Amino acid sequence: MPTSLSRPGQRALRVATGTALALAVSFALDLPIPVIAPVFTVFLLATQTRPLSLKAALALAVVTAATTGSGLLLVPLLRYYPFAGVLLVGLGLFLAFRHGLRGGNNLVATFLAAGLTMISAAGVADLQLAATVVGALVKGLLLAVLVCTASHALFPEPAGAPSPPAARAMSRDEAARVALQAALVVMPAWLLAMSDPASYMPIIMKSVSLGRQSCTTSARGAVRELLGSTALGGLLAIAFWFALRLFVNVWMFYLWMLLFGLLAGRKLYRLSPTRYSPGFWLNSLVTMIILLGQSVQDSVAGKDVYQAFAVRMGLFFAVTIYASLMLQIFERRAPRGKAAPERNTL
Repeated sequence: MPTSLSRPGQRALRVATGTALALAVSFALDLPIPVIAPVFTVFLLATQTRPLSLKAALALAVVTAATTGSGLLLVPLLRYYPFAGVLLVGLGLFLAFRHGLRGGNNLVATFLAAGLTMISAAGVADLQLAATVVGALVKGLLLAVLVCTASHALFPEPAGAPSPPAARAMSRDEAARVALQAALVVMPAWLLAMSDPASYMPIIMKSVSLGRQSCTTSARGAVRELLGSTALGGLLAIAFWFALRLFVNVWMFYLWMLLFGLLAGRKLYRLSPTRYSPGFWLNSLVTMIILLGQSVQDSVAGKDVYQAFAVRMGLFFAVTIYASLMLQIFERRAPRGKAAPERNTL
């Protein structure tokens, strides 16, 4: 790589290139739930400045096994003892988010929350669908790890570059309060998805992203951060969709994603500073990928893309408004002097 390229510039290129490659390969291979790989690629590249070590890769493999196993084990409970099953899923979400807030790996927490909800919701409707979701998560995570390794090889960190500071570990009480808030953000979307998992799987992914984002946003900036990033993600998805219609093929899919990824990466790494936090731009990019990927699948299936997008966007806004309300309620009930500060970490 040219030495004149700044460290933030390399990171922006790494995120854009990796996301574009993961998106194009997912759709070229016709993977089940193809947006999983690019979404996890975004999270991996935005939160890790180095490629995954062997230890970290093994840890992710263990998390994958734990997630798929726990999600499938909860299916009989949800079918025959629904109240107990719902409580266990809520407890699992709480523990996953608390793990990240207490100094654990936030990516692991996100994957646990996504896998637990997606697999259990699919299994209640159809075990075959649950098996498809398990395969989608495993293949998507494997592809994301491979793409991230290639992206780090193409755009490595400069020798001697310092690692970013670790996120502040919250106190036990604060972590419990924020983790409960994040779990309650995810639960309604998960309950809705159990009525029709195939249609509402993107809503689960969005709610998990919102739960993660709510852990790093104060109530004071909730409307700007949560609603703003959702609205911007929708606008970017619309622009991407009409740009893609000019030339419909995988290569243009890759190139357009590369361009949009670079635009978001410039904001994410402050190459073009704005008053919005890095988390705002990260979640805008994730929202765009989820909406766009589902629209492409709707088009292939012969559905009315515009009607489906309008319904999906309405649901995204609904879960986002609910997440903002949860943030307001929990911070108002926080002990005096314990209100969450503005936490703009990724």
